Amino acid sequence: MQDIFVSTLPKLVSSWVEAFPDALLIQDVLEAGSNLEIVSSYSAALVFWLHINDSQNGSLPAAIASVLRSYPDAKIVVLANTPGHAETLQALSAGAMGYAHAYSAPEMLKEIKTVIHHGGIWLGHQLLKRLIETSVKLTGNSPELVEELLGRLTSREKEVAIEAAKGMSNKEIARVLQITERTVKAHLAKSFERLGVKDRLQLALMLNKK
Repeated sequence: MQDIFVSTLPKLVSSWVEAFPDALLIQDVLEAGSNLEIVSSYSAALVFWLHINDSQNGSLPAAIASVLRSYPDAKIVVLANTPGHAETLQALSAGAMGYAHAYSAPEMLKEIKTVIHHGGIWLGHQLLKRLIETSVKLTGNSPELVEELLGRLTSREKEVAIEAAKGMSNKEIARVLQITERTVKAHLAKSFERLGVKDRLQLALMLNKK
């Protein structure tokens, strides 16, 4: 998948380059489609990282719409200098598949790409936690089904999945279980695969008991 960063910055941020060495940079947020020259065969495998600074907040829906008009199969992640819950929901409603801090670490950017590549949604940790807390109050599976699902996992995968379903971050899970964040990521990836889920919110809804 080709990564394209849409930003008014004169060059790519170092963390973006470290995460995706072959990434491209284009300057005009609202004219991404007309300014971007890419081989048509790439059109179904593009990831647009839309960098929105504080003065551009109002143009976010238009920027997302502009990209999707030219590349309807592309995946979009919004990168914000000052992330906010309202803007996260605005971005997702407009068609983005992810929302994160513009200066996230390279490893997080790679993780975001993995999640959206598999059809999942990436949200900021605090908003994700709030959505999980709200959602689990409204829905749930039978205890028997939850136990059957957990039975598909190894003991360590089960421990990690249960904590993730509470809305805990990888760092928090690592601290609680006294393992590394890398190990947490590996167990979560395997759990997603075994349970057929795409992201943490779906995992939380699946493992929530009535």
